[in-house]
Amino acid sequence: MKPLTYLSTAMLMLLLSCKAETNIEKIEETKHFFSWDSATVYFLLTDRFHRGKSKSFRQQEFKETAVLRGFEGGNIAGVTEKINKDYFNHLGVDAIWLSPFVEQNYEATDEGTGVTYAYHGYWTRDWTALEPNFGNTDELKEMIQSAHQKGIRIVMDAVLNHTGPVTPTDFKWPDEWVRTDPACNFQDYKGTTSCTLVENLPDILTESQNEVELPKFLVEKWKKEGRYVREVNELNTFFERTNHPRTPSYYIVKWLTDYIKEYGINAFRVDTTKHADEYIWADLKKEAEYSFEYFKEQNPNYQFGDEAFFMVGEVYGYETSKGKNYNFGDKTVNYFNYGYDALINFEFKNDTKADYESLFTKYNTILQDKEQYGGFINYLQSHDDSYAFDVSRTQAIKTANALLLSPGAIQIYYGDESARPLQIEGAVGDANLRSNMNWKDIAQDSNTQKILNHWRKLGLFRKKHKRSLALGKHQQLSDKPYYFSRSNQEEKVIIGLELEEKLKKVVLEDKTLEHSKWRDSYSNTEVEVINGVLSFESEFHTVLLERIR
Repeated sequence: MKPLTYLSTAMLMLLLSCKAETNIEKIEETKHFFSWDSATVYFLLTDRFHRGKSKSFRQQEFKETAVLRGFEGGNIAGVTEKINKDYFNHLGVDAIWLSPFVEQNYEATDEGTGVTYAYHGYWTRDWTALEPNFGNTDELKEMIQSAHQKGIRIVMDAVLNHTGPVTPTDFKWPDEWVRTDPACNFQDYKGTTSCTLVENLPDILTESQNEVELPKFLVEKWKKEGRYVREVNELNTFFERTNHPRTPSYYIVKWLTDYIKEYGINAFRVDTTKHADEYIWADLKKEAEYSFEYFKEQNPNYQFGDEAFFMVGEVYGYETSKGKNYNFGDKTVNYFNYGYDALINFEFKNDTKADYESLFTKYNTILQDKEQYGGFINYLQSHDDSYAFDVSRTQAIKTANALLLSPGAIQIYYGDESARPLQIEGAVGDANLRSNMNWKDIAQDSNTQKILNHWRKLGLFRKKHKRSLALGKHQQLSDKPYYFSRSNQEEKVIIGLELEEKLKKVVLEDKTLEHSKWRDSYSNTEVEVINGVLSFESEFHTVLLERIR
């Protein structure tokens, strides 16, 4: 196992000094407006983010793997450390989406990209247990509570439609539970839902109405771990309460939603949404809502007691601008009718190749018509998208500008804010996208620090002005230099991007703004509107203006 390194005291002091020099302001998270429609979500792979102190690990010998295809040492305790050190707060993060943390396959397998262990979390062995390499239940509880205390919500990556690959150590689930062929051809509805995503990745029979018994290997495992009676009693209670049949899907619905009842998880990001019967998602959402309310009743001081459970789906290839319906070729499905509040938008990364004004105008229009388009979350890089916006990491500043200043909800992929490399020598396929978080660069490299500070300034400004910046009306003020405003009934913000001149001048047509006072959060400069113009000097290429009186 190759551990992720800790930051030394000297490195931490350097980080803190860099933060002070760039006027990063700390904000009280719980005092700020929140809506999932404008959320800033931070997606991380637990194994690749940071290694914290933990007594939990697998007791087994590991085979040699292909580059970046084994466990690298990141864990839940490492996420907690970064939460407590305000790493996420300084980016203006509202929610952390963690890769799946349930127990994974023990054995490695090769899908054509080299020997690989389940470091990513998407090869489930047991939905009712945690992956030892990621942590234990106490550590998971501490991480979630730490996040909640900081005003940060937790998004669980819910995998319902497949198990891990079959290996000599990892038994295949019974035929009554899974199919092992045919492989999906993605040509139509059946060729996308009633099939395996890839060879040797057993697909849960989500459409089955046939009741099934627990797999023998799972029964034996639970008995060995001393929790068989408890697990069976809980299942009996669940099926008696819900009246659901004991089909494969409903077992897994119960197991997934238990994490909400136990820990107060705020949301699901549902993996491979279009590769399962859509009706099961409505029942997953219903049970998630029940479990969320149950947790609130048991925890009356819960920080998010007035919020509803949120569910976002990964419908691979879905494009928000085409409306709510996803077209399989022979059938369309509106997943918003089956429990989803939002879908991940796969077209934003392509839209960002255009100019800022075209990008912002498009998503401002979409945002204002939720009835037609539904909820969405935009991203530019992700864990399995080789067509990401900036694979070469040469446009870290534009990535920040486009993503953090875009209308609607957004997803930061871990290391976007630090230009973490996405092209690794010797790595094959999606392993390139899953490199270790570059903490050393953050501590020692001045260019990385400059990039991170830019992300922090924009992230905190977005956090502070969600109602206007992320949900308000977009209006271009000038083309060259590029200035625009975002406003709602309560406030207006003015932003300038890629400004070349030291002298900044913003012409305002609204006469009521004469003599109003503004602050540029980027340079920490105060300025007054005189003769319809905001004029001041700044060495930076970005302006973030907020009215102060």
